[in-house]
Amino acid sequence: MAKKTKKQQTGGTPATVALTAAGTSYTLHAYEHDPASPSYGEEAARALGVPAERVFKTLVADVDGELTVAVVPVAGSLDLKALAAAVGGKRATMADPAAAERTTGYVRGGISPLGQRKRLRTLVDASAGGHATICVSAGRRGLEVELSPADLASLTGATLAPIGRTALL
Repeated sequence: MAKKTKKQQTGGTPATVALTAAGTSYTLHAYEHDPASPSYGEEAARALGVPAERVFKTLVADVDGELTVAVVPVAGSLDLKALAAAVGGKRATMADPAAAERTTGYVRGGISPLGQRKRLRTLVDASAGGHATICVSAGRRGLEVELSPADLASLTGATLAPIGRTALL
C-alpha cells in the first residue's frame, strides 16, 4: 500500500489525493528542489538516485488547438510530430506555459499527469511499459510519485505510444 507522509494524510497534492482515493499503490519521494536547476526532471532523477529512463516529465502540448498531456522520459524529449500522429492530429506545438498551468492547476516543473484541474487527453511514452515502476511529478517541485505504468495509464485514461525521442549521447 502507499507510504503516506504527514502532508499527504492532511490532504497532500491533487495528485496524491487522486491516488489515495483510487486505492492505488504508490511511493512518494520528496527531495530538496534547487530553484537554480536547469532541468526539473534531471534534478529529480539525480536527487532520487533513479535512472533518468525511469523518471518521466509531464509536458502539455497543443495539438490542433486541443491541449494534450505528454509523459516522456527525462532522458529524452517529446517528439511533437509523433504526438500529433498518435492522436490523429496534424500539428503539435508546446502549449503556452500559462495555459498549461491554468488548465492543469499545477505550476511549471510541478505539473503532474494525475489530479489535474481539467482532465486532458494523455499519452505516455511506450518506453514506460518496459519498467515495473516509473516516477512522475506528484504535483509540486521536489515531490515525485513512483507507480506502475499500468496504474498511471488507468488513472489518467492514457494511451501508451512512441512519442519520446531518445537523447543522443
